[in-house]
Amino acid sequence: MIARSPLAALATLVLCGTALAAPVLKADIVVTASVVTVGDMFDDAGLAAEDALFRAPKPGTSGVVSLADVQSAAARAGLQAFESNGLGSVRVTRSATIVDQAFLTDLISADLAARGILSQGMSANTAFTTPITPVNAEVVVQPASIISMRYLPGNGAFSARIAIAGVDQPLDVAGSIELMIDAPHLTGSFPAGTVLAAENIEMRPVSLRFAESTGIARIEDVVGKALTRQSRDGMMLKPSDVTAPLTVAKNDLVTIYFRKGPMTLTVKGQAITGGTTGAPLQVLNLMSKRVISAIALAPGAVEVSTDPLALAGL
Repeated sequence: MIARSPLAALATLVLCGTALAAPVLKADIVVTASVVTVGDMFDDAGLAAEDALFRAPKPGTSGVVSLADVQSAAARAGLQAFESNGLGSVRVTRSATIVDQAFLTDLISADLAARGILSQGMSANTAFTTPITPVNAEVVVQPASIISMRYLPGNGAFSARIAIAGVDQPLDVAGSIELMIDAPHLTGSFPAGTVLAAENIEMRPVSLRFAESTGIARIEDVVGKALTRQSRDGMMLKPSDVTAPLTVAKNDLVTIYFRKGPMTLTVKGQAITGGTTGAPLQVLNLMSKRVISAIALAPGAVEVSTDPLALAGL
């Protein structure tokens, strides 16, 4: 009698257990591919897991397969025995990606962006001529793609043919596209002269045609600029609505500088008009009570030129 080691005995038990283990039929399965495999239908399918059994139902639908049909398909795949767990049938559901109006809108926008029609800060409002009935597509990386699309920028009309994964016939759609662009809008009501900060501005989409007719302002064109007039909450800002902020405002007390070589003279004054840095303005000399022309240097500082008339005004 040949004695066996404990390790050999354990290996024998494992091998026997593996040989005796039979695939177990599932009661309800969900697949994504166009065919149902042995691994989809059975637990512990083993080496036959990738073998095909039969075609899956259409995307987004379910079907019931009888035990007899499962046995027949399994036999064709080389699977002679399995545990049925008392089941008389199996429900097979095929998952789907829903291609609806929102999906098609994003698809069309992506096509416009690829053509260079939509750039950063732009979007497209797509209106379809007829309502879009949702379609069940295969669960793949690209459930739908544009075969062809015609777009007329003049009136915004478009027509497109869409290929949908798992659907034999293409989908034809038509409608109109309104191009939108982000434009700066005020987040509150502000008086004229308010210097705008980033928190005073909100970018909102407006019709590109409207924006082009009134002038398009970028956010960097308005932040740090001053309002030229009193403005209301929600107003879209145009380039003409803002200007460089005043360095010296009307009635500001200023120091008037006159420089000649190494010599610098100063005198107190008051601004009669406002001005931005480098811009001319009128200033009252508080000592001579004369109004002179000067250039705004910085807040509270102006400078007169060496022009004889300017000097005489001092």
